[in-house]
Amino acid sequence: MIEVDHLSKIYGSTPAITDVSFNVEQGEILGFLGPNGAGKTTTMRILAGYLPATNGTARIAGYDVHENSMSVRQKIGYLPETPPLYPEMTVLSFLYFVARIKGVPAGDRNNKVQAAIERCNLEDKRHVIIRKLSKGYRQRVGIAQAIVHDPPAIILDEPTVGLDPRQIIEVRNLIKSLAGSHTIILSTHILPEVSMTCSRVAIINRGKIVAINTPENLMAQLTSGSGYELEIEGDIGLAKQVLQNVSGVGLVESMHLSTPLQNNRTAIRVISQPGTEPGRDIASSLVRAGFALYEMRRVLATLEDVFLQLTTEEKNLEFEVDSTPAKEGEAA
Repeated sequence: MIEVDHLSKIYGSTPAITDVSFNVEQGEILGFLGPNGAGKTTTMRILAGYLPATNGTARIAGYDVHENSMSVRQKIGYLPETPPLYPEMTVLSFLYFVARIKGVPAGDRNNKVQAAIERCNLEDKRHVIIRKLSKGYRQRVGIAQAIVHDPPAIILDEPTVGLDPRQIIEVRNLIKSLAGSHTIILSTHILPEVSMTCSRVAIINRGKIVAINTPENLMAQLTSGSGYELEIEGDIGLAKQVLQNVSGVGLVESMHLSTPLQNNRTAIRVISQPGTEPGRDIASSLVRAGFALYEMRRVLATLEDVFLQLTTEEKNLEFEVDSTPAKEGEAA
């Protein structure tokens, strides 16, 4: 549905994005994740026809974004970071206006506008002037204008910025409900949005794609951050010595807890070496050394760990870049 091939945008001598390539299949939600200034919005604007690319190509629903700009605009719904609303219009009149300028036939407008209102839960706000709406409802109206012409592809740039936790959950559920019937690119720097909404993640840093895969596979490929958290009783210095001698243990460090533990108990974090599972040996070594082991729990790398590792180090960390999703029925 969306094909991006070696896309670059250069302002003067400064590259905003460089050699960006990825695909989004029909009905998929792709999270486009990166820190501020990484090139997310530039990429979204090129796909929406708002900016021309310096090099490379992008195709949406079979149409080249540059050569067939008007055809592409009929096939996409676009929500920029600031929703393009007319605050003096009511929700209903605004959506009719948008449907008209987006070429929805007069005979279909009632049904299209009603469908957008229902999908975005705006029934009670249809006659309210937009400037009187809360930010969360204005965001819903922004999404409604993006889908009112029922486009096959939707581009959402930071759709939950500035919303409170309840509004974020509501918008997140709305976006998830659009999957399947629409192909969605969700640009954000908010990690929970990606892990809870998207089937795949593309991470961009300094204008370059550094990883594309499912959130689960990205976390599984992380070379650090997985291990164990322990609560033991005994001398922490000796415990660290014992643990450092266990095969598969890469790092042992004390944990600083907000609430002190009872008696002589200590919290320790053990980071495993890549490809190892030293949990059994950790427990047995501590018990043999005379330590009381009160708690031991497995800790897996998080998407935040992946994001930080990929966006704070200069080099590519050899994460698998899988630009195509698994076929239905196959493991991702």
